[in-house]
Amino acid sequence: MKLLNQREVLLAALIVGLILVVGMRAPVFLTTASMGNLLTDGTLLVMLALTQMFVIITRGIDLSVASNLALSGMMSALLASRHPELPLVAVIAVAVAIGLALGLINGWLIGMLGLPPIVVTLGTMSVYRGLVFVLSGGAWVSSHQMPSDFVAFPLAKFLGVTHLVWIAATVVLLTWFIARYSRFGRDLYAIGNEPHSARYIGIPTARRLLWTYGLSGAMAGLCGYLWVARYAVAYTEIAYGFEFTVIAACVIGGINIAGGVGTVAGAMLGAMFLAVINNALPIVKISPFWQSALTGIVILTAVLINARGDKKRSRQILPLHLLNPATNRSAA
Repeated sequence: MKLLNQREVLLAALIVGLILVVGMRAPVFLTTASMGNLLTDGTLLVMLALTQMFVIITRGIDLSVASNLALSGMMSALLASRHPELPLVAVIAVAVAIGLALGLINGWLIGMLGLPPIVVTLGTMSVYRGLVFVLSGGAWVSSHQMPSDFVAFPLAKFLGVTHLVWIAATVVLLTWFIARYSRFGRDLYAIGNEPHSARYIGIPTARRLLWTYGLSGAMAGLCGYLWVARYAVAYTEIAYGFEFTVIAACVIGGINIAGGVGTVAGAMLGAMFLAVINNALPIVKISPFWQSALTGIVILTAVLINARGDKKRSRQILPLHLLNPATNRSAA
């Protein structure tokens, strides 16, 4: 019974139910090929949501993630088109390095200088998006300008599954390990729950924030290459507004925007829920405008559920503390 009450299980059941309902109306949605496309389409959102989860856990937010993705993707496409002799691994490494550098700029401003995350990342979001236009000259990089291996890699298959899915599965496992077993992950939850106490017990908060935003940036860099290669085009409006979809996935997955609460499973399921909606609604011929409205309703519902959960925990903790005689005597 306890398992059935967990948010992740209920969200997973909701995803399965949504897939079945859409499949009853459009059976093509339940085919193996359609499910494979659904998984592939959701991979980039899953990966970005997982690192955004770490940021939100620390009571922060990274609004620059899509602009970082666009800049990293554009630079990797320009590099590959102008130097086709470079090995693919070098191009991917450059994209990740660019993303990491941009993320560390956020982390330095927020962690080291103590500036508000929403203000910093709102500013860098505009700066990074502007740099995409400046560095590319407003030009597009199309598929015929890119090396064949650059474009082919994300959708190439290994054991019948695309590389995108394998990469996303690896990211899920790594972030799960970081969140559950590493000191770095435990420190992030401590910072999100009680920032002042975290500093008092010796957690290097500034350094943790620096690398949390760096990790978010590095993931954006990787996804920048994967996005450009997957769609075989790089242009100035890549992933425009996608940062809000990433944050929405985290909120739907139960990551508390106030910090300190969130799981890898929740972020992954929140991303897949949005991926199902984005793939299902066009199949049943629902307007994209309703698609946006439905996503907004789901986000508001998730926020309300999170708020009720926080109030419930507060009501439970306070009476237990006050009504425990042994605790009161020891405190006295």
